[in-house]
Amino acid sequence: MPSSRALAAMMCRPIELATRSGRDGTVVELGAGSGAFTEQLQRIAGDRIRHIAYELNPAFATHLARRYPAVEVITADVAFLDTTLADRGIEQVDFVVSALPWSAYAGMRGPSLVRTVSRILGAQGVFTQFTYAWSRWMPPARRQHALLADSFRDVQTGRTVWANFPPAFVYTASGSKLMSGRTPWAR
Repeated sequence: MPSSRALAAMMCRPIELATRSGRDGTVVELGAGSGAFTEQLQRIAGDRIRHIAYELNPAFATHLARRYPAVEVITADVAFLDTTLADRGIEQVDFVVSALPWSAYAGMRGPSLVRTVSRILGAQGVFTQFTYAWSRWMPPARRQHALLADSFRDVQTGRTVWANFPPAFVYTASGSKLMSGRTPWAR
């Protein structure tokens, strides 16, 4: 079931605030799926951002590329996030919006993926990740929160989005502890 507009709005809020204040930049969307967040990102920022969407499912990726021609759709595993971005000349991004399930962060891969996201974000970069409200206190969710806290200075847990099925909430992480290089906003 696709994410609701209410959840998409919450996930994309940092990008909306940035574009309202005149900023542009690069947004990476992980697990774009059927495009609920893609649609919201295009609605609020459109051509003011460089929008790169990762989707492993070729059918979803083809659908996204047709529906949103301005979005760079990458059909690849996010385990190769830094490599596929580097192939496009991108060292750092301004935002990462993730719809990946907790299982994507499981085992050895999890810490590596969160660290990669933290490294590719610029000084003012923001990472948003949602999860379902019912899973908040389960061990995988607690591990995910700990991974975020290890890689970011500030991790906020948003209010429950009841207008989503199932209800969900959003983690918003910023202040990368692992960032290297330049500040992306200084273009």
